[in-house]
Amino acid sequence: MGDLAALREQLLGLGEVVVAFSGGADSSFLAWVANDALGPERVTAVTAVSPSLAGAEHDDCRTLAEEWGLTWREVHTEEMANAAYQRNDIDRCFWCKDALMEAVEPIVATAGATVALGVNLDDLDDHRPGQEAARQRGAVFPLVDAGFTKDDVRAASRELGLRTWDKPAAPCLASRLPYGIPVTLGRLRSVEQAEAALRAMGFDELRVRHHEELARIEVPVDRIDEVVAQRDEVVAAVQDAGYRWVTLDLVGLRSGNLNPS
Repeated sequence: MGDLAALREQLLGLGEVVVAFSGGADSSFLAWVANDALGPERVTAVTAVSPSLAGAEHDDCRTLAEEWGLTWREVHTEEMANAAYQRNDIDRCFWCKDALMEAVEPIVATAGATVALGVNLDDLDDHRPGQEAARQRGAVFPLVDAGFTKDDVRAASRELGLRTWDKPAAPCLASRLPYGIPVTLGRLRSVEQAEAALRAMGFDELRVRHHEELARIEVPVDRIDEVVAQRDEVVAAVQDAGYRWVTLDLVGLRSGNLNPS
């Protein structure tokens, strides 16, 4: 069980903190607790803006920062200029986090701050090379050190009254591309448009996996019938995003299922 008191104590010990703030449940919880413990003058929530960040997530970061009184900054990361990232090998996330750490360096240097990421204990069991990139450049993982799992984060967020407690996970758009398919602006835009259209139809938890002309839709198993019931609308929305074929994965939504097993 995550220890909120230990998390606060750890953050107080850091003094000045830059929180990598994506707007997801984990980073939002970390940003809120850090802001509450240290105050907005010693905590900066930083959102990495790039083509792999969905516009809706960007907007929600801004809104959350306003709601919670966070000191919030955007940094524009340059991973798309890196051939190693574009190549989309299994280490793609390494180069993404490396670009983030590079972008926040001026803020860190000016404030004498430590970068904190919302990594939880469950994340350690997945293929997350970005964690190593961040660690190599001095980032810390306070939620791990305080013993928080994903469920702990959601439970504590709910107890604190944070609206992000049940927010569906929204990994970067590049995670929808199987390894080996190069990351391009066009592919990211197709994924974002298709997912935004399906969310507008009420499917909050989903992934549109990009297989070139084919889109593979994943939703929770208990919502598969709803997708089928709205077949015509779903097909039209996804084809409007540039896909020729539209498929529904009967196994259901599985976060990170493109990662090596």
